[in-house]
Formats: sequence, structure tokens, C-alpha cells
Amino acid sequence: MKKIAIFYGSDSGNTEAAAQAIGKEFNDIDVQLINIAHTRDVQLLEDYDFLILGTSTWGYGDLQEDWERFMPNLKKANLQGKTIALFGLGDSGAYPDTFVDALAELYEVVTQCGATVIGQVAVDNYQFDSSRAVIDGLFVGLALDEDNESDLTQQRISDWVAKLKPLIS
Repeated sequence: MKKIAIFYGSDSGNTEAAAQAIGKEFNDIDVQLINIAHTRDVQLLEDYDFLILGTSTWGYGDLQEDWERFMPNLKKANLQGKTIALFGLGDSGAYPDTFVDALAELYEVVTQCGATVIGQVAVDNYQFDSSRAVIDGLFVGLALDEDNESDLTQQRISDWVAKLKPLIS
């Protein structure tokens, strides 16, 4: 069985709650939840077969601070052959021009380190003006907006994980 981990950074608790909800959707698979604030060891990322990385976007497109601190380590990771899915939280009401931009930073680094990213999500049914996390009409991962669309979060998570499961088995 593949070893799966969700690495997340969370200041307000929303990204942690989303990570927990994603983990629960893998109800028949053992998934480790790891707060990136509690590790500096990039080897931990390399120890898993499938990774899910989650971050929030702060202010005008800034990466969550724990991920910001971990980024130099992440850039050194050997992610050749790794499959990674990304999720991010943003506020499309207050920051419609930088919605989930931090996802783009994670995406750029993990692909440069050799990973294959899966789990892209269509931008349909999202209300925002611009995002660096959109490539060819798709978010590079699951976008969540707890500030303005919290009523859609659980369904978005369920649909996304259902898409991921066949790709990682």
C-alpha cells in the first residue's frame, strides 16, 4: 500500500481543518497529517509515495509563513517520481486579484524538483478576478474559500478526493 501524507501550514486553523477533512475522505487508506511548522526535514517528504500539500494565501498573494520558512528546504527535495496534489485557501472577496496565489508557489517548486502534480480543478463556479494558480483554465490544485464560500468546501473536497483516489492506487 502506498504511503500517503498531507503536509499543511495553517495560521488561522482553516487550512488544518481542510487537511483533516481531506484526510477523512481517504477513509479506507492510512493518511498521515503533518503540520509543516513542526518539521524542517525535507527527507520526511521524500519518505512518502503520494503527497498532498496545503497552504493558505495571505494578503496580496503571500505564502503561509510556515511554508515560507520551509521553502528553502523544499527547493532541495528530490521529488523525482513523486505524485503530488495541492490544495489552497484564499479569500476571493478581499483579494480577488491574488486568489490562492500561494498554490502557484508550491506548484512551481515541486515541479522544478521533479514531481508530477495531479488534481487540477476547473475554475468554473469560483468567483475571483485573477490567480497565478490558474494554468490553461484550471487551478493547479483544489481552491477553497472559507471566507466567502464555506458552504461549498465539503463538497469540493469530496469531489476532489474522489478524483484523486483512482490516480494514486
